[in-house]
Amino acid sequence: MKVAVAKETQVGERRVALVPDGVARLSKAGVEVVVEAGAGERAFLTDQAFVAAGARLVPNAAALQAEADVLLKVQPPSLAEVEQLREGTTLISFLPPQASLDLIRRLAERRITAFSLELVPRSTKAQGMDALSSMSTIAGYKGVLLAAVAQPRLFPLMVTAAGTLAPARVLIIGAGVAGLQAIATARRLGAIVQAFDVRAATKEHVESLGATFLQPDLKDEKAEATGGYARELSREAQDRNLETIGKALKETDVVISTAQVPGKPAPRLITERMVKEMRPGSVIVDLATESGGNCELAEAGKEIERHRVIILGPVNVASSVPFHASSMFSRNVSTLLLYLLKDGRLSLDFSDEIVKAMCLTHEGSVVHELPKKLLEPMPAGVVPQGV
Repeated sequence: MKVAVAKETQVGERRVALVPDGVARLSKAGVEVVVEAGAGERAFLTDQAFVAAGARLVPNAAALQAEADVLLKVQPPSLAEVEQLREGTTLISFLPPQASLDLIRRLAERRITAFSLELVPRSTKAQGMDALSSMSTIAGYKGVLLAAVAQPRLFPLMVTAAGTLAPARVLIIGAGVAGLQAIATARRLGAIVQAFDVRAATKEHVESLGATFLQPDLKDEKAEATGGYARELSREAQDRNLETIGKALKETDVVISTAQVPGKPAPRLITERMVKEMRPGSVIVDLATESGGNCELAEAGKEIERHRVIILGPVNVASSVPFHASSMFSRNVSTLLLYLLKDGRLSLDFSDEIVKAMCLTHEGSVVHELPKKLLEPMPAGVVPQGV
């Protein structure tokens, strides 16, 4: 079986789906690894390093796709790339099921078996395959560094001959993987840290890192969905939590917002009114701008200043640390591949929880319930919501 590693084509993407260590892991399992020349250059991984690990280089994407049994990518392929794949190829990449419906439909038509890395189940068994969590770890770390560079204050307490400098006060909104890493990073830099999350179960994790947990006001409402993700709250609960966040923001120097709800736009947790009430020179780093943003004023991919507050909306943050991001992604994807292998070939058991959760298309059909439902034709006379 030939596993092919493509050079990423999306503008600004610097990661590569498999690093030389991953090549060696797969080669030991009897898999032949083929790498497009230059695939690792932007992650500072040379072609020679891939060859030394056991890979074979091919000159371009066309040559790669002509012989791939399994194609590994970080970003979803373009429609043009899908047309070049051989029928029966297996694709493994990030592939958000709700945002890629045209692509998923075409993958099915081309008889490509597609696995979405966004759909790795939250289970102990699948933990080593969870690329989304790996990339969130990097985003949380890097988000704090971006804030430290942008803000006009220093993070740690400093006692100097010129006087004592108070430590920065940091608020982390969302205590998932990115949020917990942001807490740890801000604490390492010497900040006083608070964290807010609607899931009461995160309180223990927040406090174990030395931060103060801001208690959400949920009354009897359940805030945690299957798999440990946050669920969408009622309007009343959202309003109460906005009040809690707003009070904290008035005494905050830095905000790192990471709150997201799978399959839905990111919740709006920082309004313009709240921004107006923040200290001049405060910094907001909104790590959720790619799904709509937590801050009402944040703009994806931009650094702006509003009401004397600096607001950053970084996108594809993990790609800004391409060496380690590629290493972590490679470990996740190679673990998945080794799990799917049997006697050197892919063996897909659709009764298996991981295969069932991650596979979008197979043998000419959309097999995952979420995109299948979204792609079903509307009954005659039914008007789509919002029209």
